[in-house]
Amino acid sequence: MTKPKVLISDKMDPNAARIFAEMGCDVDVITGKTPEELKAIIGQYDGLAIRSSTKVTKDILEAATNLKVIGRAGIGVDNVDIPAASAQGVVVMNTPFGNSITTAEHAIALMFALARQLPEADLSTQAGKWEKNRFMGVEVTGKTLGLIGAGNIGSIVASRALGLRMKVVAYDPFLTPERAIEIGVEKADLDTLLAKADFITLHTPLTSETRNILSRENLAKTKKGVRIVNCARGGLIDEAALKDLLDSGHVAGAALDVFETEPAKESPLFGTPNFICTPHLGASTTEAQVNVALQVAEQMAEFLTTGGVTNALNMPSLSAEEAPKLKPYMALAEKLGALVGQLVGDSVKKIAIEVEGAAAQLNQKPITAAVLAGLMKQYSQTVNMVNAPFLAKERGLDVREVRHEREGEYRTLVRVTVGTDEGEKAVAGTLFGNGQPRLVEIFDIAVEADLDGDMLYIVNTDAPGFIGSIGTLLGQSNINIGTFHLGRRQAGGEAVLLLSVDSPVSDEVLAKAKTLNGVRLVKALKFA
Repeated sequence: MTKPKVLISDKMDPNAARIFAEMGCDVDVITGKTPEELKAIIGQYDGLAIRSSTKVTKDILEAATNLKVIGRAGIGVDNVDIPAASAQGVVVMNTPFGNSITTAEHAIALMFALARQLPEADLSTQAGKWEKNRFMGVEVTGKTLGLIGAGNIGSIVASRALGLRMKVVAYDPFLTPERAIEIGVEKADLDTLLAKADFITLHTPLTSETRNILSRENLAKTKKGVRIVNCARGGLIDEAALKDLLDSGHVAGAALDVFETEPAKESPLFGTPNFICTPHLGASTTEAQVNVALQVAEQMAEFLTTGGVTNALNMPSLSAEEAPKLKPYMALAEKLGALVGQLVGDSVKKIAIEVEGAAAQLNQKPITAAVLAGLMKQYSQTVNMVNAPFLAKERGLDVREVRHEREGEYRTLVRVTVGTDEGEKAVAGTLFGNGQPRLVEIFDIAVEADLDGDMLYIVNTDAPGFIGSIGTLLGQSNINIGTFHLGRRQAGGEAVLLLSVDSPVSDEVLAKAKTLNGVRLVKALKFA
């Protein structure tokens, strides 16, 4: 079996390459390539491991014909075109926890530097001055810290601040009251935080919602004498407005590790009194650099060799432990999606994926993604679990997930119901004891069938002689029947016939089948 091939295109700890090799990947370390040089070689690789230097643009992705995963050793993925990667079916991963402590500690360090004016005092003292009365600092004990963003890094900052006997107020739309109690913070809206905080630290990604979250208007709402620290992302603060408020004295101090434009070779903030800056050092410790390199190598290798998905930004995560359990369910789900996609086609307006019994105990997101991958194959042959949800959203498809803990007629069941102009239509499947997918229901008719290879789907009126006539037609057309699967609503009523055949059925044979007595619908199906 050919080993997956990985390219490390940015400088990172050499142990990353060792981990790739130990986990069954071939790895090349080629750094410093120009975009054109990278574009020329990227088609050879299944995986691309990067830090912040490599820019993975749409142009690069179009040349990456074999690429399956991009791993960013670090948190930020501003240098990856995630929509383009998703459309092409490439998983994008980051390592959100490898440098969390390092970044949190940097924020705390900058907070202390602001509180005690350490950089200015150092410069003054080393210049031979002894300006003891000039540098009157403030204590952090008893002060209120306002966290904008209470995720992984924000919660670490909160724990350090609480250890310093600070009060912590947090604004985060995703922070639940229970989680706020757990990490010891007061949950508040943004205006309340701005009015209360003596210090503000930011720990949120840069999105359309968070860009300029500390705008001129919001900065004006802060408590006079506030000190602001940003070790998260440039663009969260209106830098020109911050400069004006520092000059006016409304903001007593500000410390930025990140800027809207980087590298920040010039800024209106440079030289402003009570302003401290560092060159994006939040993750720059020896420990953090090693951690993120090792973590991204483990995640990517696990995905390429076992299918485990960790810290993915554009598909559901799937641990190495979960992957073997979910693999047969995902195969079943993809076949069910492919079945409804081929039978119903463009008329699908909405889709519900239901899991029941043993399936309800599992992570449903990969099952849903697999159904969508099967469904979307009618639109694109390059569709997979990564880009299928993207394509479904692009087409305006309403997707719903339903979980039933109960166990029904089958120990485990996956049902896919699609809404069409003609009403709802459902198919359902289960796993047999050997883990093999099996169709058990099609459009309210019970039927047991394998879904594999070339098949023929026929809806007809249940009547004597029909099976003989379709068998004769296929025999005369030199098409060998593999399996017969029958189902009907009632004797003499609507019946369904699913045939597996050893070769594709031509349009000519389909046309002849449609002329057989009692036939209502004939359709050729194809399953991977």
